[in-house]
Amino acid sequence: MKARNFALLLTAALVLYVVLLAGRAIALFRTGETVPVIFGIGVSLLPVLGVWIVVTTWRSGVRVQQLARRLDREGGLPDVSDLPRRPSGRVDRDAADAWFDERRAELDADPENWRHWYRLAHAYDMAGDRRRARETMRKAVELEAADRSEA
Repeated sequence: MKARNFALLLTAALVLYVVLLAGRAIALFRTGETVPVIFGIGVSLLPVLGVWIVVTTWRSGVRVQQLARRLDREGGLPDVSDLPRRPSGRVDRDAADAWFDERRAELDADPENWRHWYRLAHAYDMAGDRRRARETMRKAVELEAADRSEA
C-alpha cells in the first residue's frame, strides 16, 4: 500500500474517532451537572487537538511532496539505489554516513539552497534520525518558499 493511501486511511479513522469523541463531549454537556460538563470540556479539547495535528501533518506532507516533485523535474532528487543495504533493506551504516558527509559538505558550500537542505534531510532520514530529518526538511520548505516568492 502506498504511503499516501495509508495516510488517507489513518486520517479517515481519526476523523471517525474525532466525530465519536465530539458526540461524547456533547452528551456530557447535556447532563448539565458540573463534573460531567467539566469532563465534556476536556473531551472537547481532544477533537480540536486531533484536527490541528492532522491539518499540520497533511500540510507538511504536501509541501514536502511539492519539493520532491520539483527536485525530480530538475533531476536533483536523491538517489541512493546504488548504496549497499543490510538484509533488512536499510542502507548500510558506513555507506549512509559517507553519503551524509557528502550532503553536509554540499550544504556547507551553499547554505541558502533549499535543495541541499532537502538532500540533507533525506540523509538524516536514512540514518534513522527522524527528528533532525523533520527539522531539516522544514528549513528546506522555508527556503524553497522564499526562493519561489523571489522569482
